[in-house]
Amino acid sequence: MKHHSLAQIGDDLRRRKISASALVSQAIASFENSEPELRAYKHWAGSQALQQAGAVDVLLSSGQDHGPLMGMPVSVKDLYGVPGMPVHAGTDTRFPESWERAGPLVRSLTGQLGIVMGKTHTVEFAFGGIGTNPHWGAPVNPWSSKEAPRVSGGSSSGAGVSLAQGSALLALGTDTAGSVRIPAAFTGQCALKTTHGRWPADGIVPLSPSLDTPGLLCRTVEDLAYAFSALDIQANNETNGAITPRPLAGLRIGVVENVVWDGIDPEIAANTEAALATLERNGASLSKVSLNGLDAVLEIFRHGGLAAPELRSFMDLNFPDRIGRLDPMVRARVEQADEVSAIEYLRRRNVLRTSGHAALKVFEHVDVLVSPTVPISAPLLSDVAEGDAYRAANMMALRNTAIVNLFGWCALTLPSGLDGNGIPSGLQLIAPPMREPQLLAMALGVENVVGKAPELLGPSPLCWRRC
Repeated sequence: MKHHSLAQIGDDLRRRKISASALVSQAIASFENSEPELRAYKHWAGSQALQQAGAVDVLLSSGQDHGPLMGMPVSVKDLYGVPGMPVHAGTDTRFPESWERAGPLVRSLTGQLGIVMGKTHTVEFAFGGIGTNPHWGAPVNPWSSKEAPRVSGGSSSGAGVSLAQGSALLALGTDTAGSVRIPAAFTGQCALKTTHGRWPADGIVPLSPSLDTPGLLCRTVEDLAYAFSALDIQANNETNGAITPRPLAGLRIGVVENVVWDGIDPEIAANTEAALATLERNGASLSKVSLNGLDAVLEIFRHGGLAAPELRSFMDLNFPDRIGRLDPMVRARVEQADEVSAIEYLRRRNVLRTSGHAALKVFEHVDVLVSPTVPISAPLLSDVAEGDAYRAANMMALRNTAIVNLFGWCALTLPSGLDGNGIPSGLQLIAPPMREPQLLAMALGVENVVGKAPELLGPSPLCWRRC
């Protein structure tokens, strides 16, 4: 199936070459064909979406334009409040109705008449990078074989699957330590982790208010730039609604060499190196850099970071009765937070803040940093059923992406190829805080030479016959 960008789809909607009803009907068909196997959604709202699409078509036919995302099928992570749709946040019980109120990001989406197809699965309270959930089951990576299902990545575990499935063209997720970039990397999508505080997290169930950031997943960087511009008022004003590719000639790329390559899968390393060689051939200037402070911040992360004590505090205040029913992989970290004193918590915050500020000096010499997004292939679901194996895989999945959250920067991922298991791998681009438009412009230049995901990867095995 030929790939059409969000910009092209938006133009086709306004020229009446395609209808919102046709887009949503296609999304519903893709869902029905593959959802029993892929399990992307906790809550599906196909019938409601089709009714909304019909109303959008009437408005478009009368010349009304409510924004760039008008008529676009969108999936939303089951942490966000969406009126009329249940919130579980990956837990075993529905949250009170007050949690269904929309926050600013969902209001912006629905105000443009973007169409919410449903709520995608998440790791319980978004506290994990693998994507498993004992309450509701784990979404299956569309690049798996049917006989050997693999994880989709977390914590936005259903988000990347929904895009590969074709039931959505844009996905809203959250990122506390890599939770949009990991599932994007594992499922062959692109994702943007915004700077903490750029977009308000109101209307989203929290994991770690000090680190939580709303994020986007799309099929291409081009689509990411389109969606980001549609949702970010500041960027829209700065760029007049259009982020254009930055030429690679003269672009200074710093290749992070400490920590991020440790224990890497050889095929993922080869994919990353091949992508870097392509960038260099096309005029980019590459240099190796070491990021100061990585060991200190990752040591904090390995001991629960800020997320464990902040989630424990949230649960003590709001849902103390649920602690004993948590996913055992989540509960162990929540209960260990009792051992974190106020002095230790404040020490951690100070180390993260000062380390992130000091490490910014690297951008005096480079325009953007790159690393492998995730150094390991998506594990088999059967291989992470046991605690020690889960913990080891979870830490490796999160390590490279978490650095960005711990330093307080922004980042995105785009595909770099397929690994030895036939699973997509990702290239992570990292920029200073609040530099999302510039990051996206550089990533567009990278995508233009490395290749867009649909053409670079081809169709996923579990979808190509169905979706």
